[in-house]
Amino acid sequence: MEVYIVVHKKALVLALALALAPLPANAAANPYERGPAPTTAVLEAARGPFATTSAAIARTSSFGGGTVYYPTDTSQGTFGAVAISPGFSATQSSVAWYGPRLASHGFVVVTINTLSGWDDPDSRARQLLAALDYLTNTHAVRTRIDKTRLGVMGHSMGGGGALRASVSRPSLQAAIPLAPWHNTKNWSSDGVPTLIVGAENDTVAPVNQHAEPFYTSITGAPDKAYLELNNAGHSAPSSEGPNVTVGKFSVAWLKRFIDNDTRYEQFLCPAPRPDTRINEYRDTCPHS
Repeated sequence: MEVYIVVHKKALVLALALALAPLPANAAANPYERGPAPTTAVLEAARGPFATTSAAIARTSSFGGGTVYYPTDTSQGTFGAVAISPGFSATQSSVAWYGPRLASHGFVVVTINTLSGWDDPDSRARQLLAALDYLTNTHAVRTRIDKTRLGVMGHSMGGGGALRASVSRPSLQAAIPLAPWHNTKNWSSDGVPTLIVGAENDTVAPVNQHAEPFYTSITGAPDKAYLELNNAGHSAPSSEGPNVTVGKFSVAWLKRFIDNDTRYEQFLCPAPRPDTRINEYRDTCPHS
C-alpha cells in the first residue's frame, strides 16, 4: 500500500513539472506570428523589422508581370502573400512603395502591371488572382509562401479589382481596396475581412459614390473597416508616395487577418479617432 502511494506521488510530481515547463520557442499559440511585438513607431516607419530583396517578374498571358518583394529571412517558416494592382492607366510604379514596406513586416508581395492600362476592375481582379497563383505555384519564391494565407490590394480600379477578387475567391484572408472605383455598388456577398481606404477630397472616385457605399454594403464579412484620409485626394494612397497612415493600417490589417496576429488588434480596435490624418474611421470591433 505504501509503495502504491509513493509511485503515484512521483507520477503527480512529474505531471506537474511537465505542465509547468516552458513551451519551446516554436510552440507559440499562433504559428503564423512573425517578427517582434509591434509598436506605433515601427508601423509608421518606412521599413519594418525584416530585411528584404526583390526580383522582376516577366509578363505572362494572365497578368502583365511586375515585381516580387520578400523577406530574406528563411528561419521563421513561410509567409503570407499579397498581390497589389495599380489603377486605370497606371503601372506598378504607382503602388511600388507598398512592396518593400509590406515585405519588411513579413509578407511576400507582388506589385503587378496589368495586361492593359485600360483593363476594367473585373479584369484586374482576375489578374490579381493570377499573380497570386503564379507566386504560389510557379515562381521560385513559392517555397517561402503559405498558400492558405493570401490577400489582395489595389488602387482605384485596382481597388475595385480587389473587391471583385474577394468575391471570386472567398478563401482570401484579407483585402485592402485603396480609393476604390467600381460600377457595382453592392458587395454583400463579400465575406473577406476588408479594409477600405477612402480619401476625403477624391474627385475621381468620390467616397459617397464608391468607398462609403462599398463599405456599407459588405454585410457578409464579419470584419471590415473604413479609413477615410483627411484632406486627401485620389492619388494619396498611391503615386503620391509612402503614406504613413495607409502604411500603418495596411500592415496592421494584413498582420491581423493574414497572420492571425492579435498583437496588431490594438491598432484597429477600438477604432482610432479622427485627427489631422484621419477624417473618419468605421469598424466592426471587436475582431477577436
